[in-house]
Amino acid sequence: MPTWLALGDSYTIGEAVAAHERWPAVLAQRLRQAGVPLDAPQLVAVTGWTTDELVQGMDAATLAPRYELVTLQIGVNNQYRGRPAEDYRGEFAGLLARAIALAGGRAARVVVASIPDWGVTRFAAEQGRDRARIAEELDAYNAIAGDTCRRAGVRFVDVTAISRRHPELLADDGLHPSAAQYALWAAAIEPAARAALRS
Repeated sequence: MPTWLALGDSYTIGEAVAAHERWPAVLAQRLRQAGVPLDAPQLVAVTGWTTDELVQGMDAATLAPRYELVTLQIGVNNQYRGRPAEDYRGEFAGLLARAIALAGGRAARVVVASIPDWGVTRFAAEQGRDRARIAEELDAYNAIAGDTCRRAGVRFVDVTAISRRHPELLADDGLHPSAAQYALWAAAIEPAARAALRS
């Protein structure tokens, strides 16, 4: 059975939803139903992780390359903590290179999902956050990630637009996506995952 490593933060582990509702679990189920064999994803992700904390988590994890699929979604907590986008550039590039190595050096087997816009959430409104600034900073982060992926030959999937179109699809905490929004993400990521597994 093809193996899958899912790297990330709260969005990857599905903070505030059931385990079977997180997007990697939903995507795996979609692929299996379509006749694409895939093992349950191995998750290396913790709520609140930044890029450097993900590196530390990967160092501490028991990994078993080469993975047939590696997904990566990271950076929202860098932005949340006010870290410069230019710092993210180098840190993300390092993580992407490591993801490619874990896929056996096959960049085509890596899929990156963009950072959603938490500025549209109920949490951001209740906290009086500057929504326009959050959007601008996340756009800068995602532009860096997208450009880095293109240069490396890695597929990049935009889920940010989904988060902005569906600000009502939130978990009870008012910040993280609901199961319904994660299902939309999984549907958006599925074509890239299929293509990666065929490459």
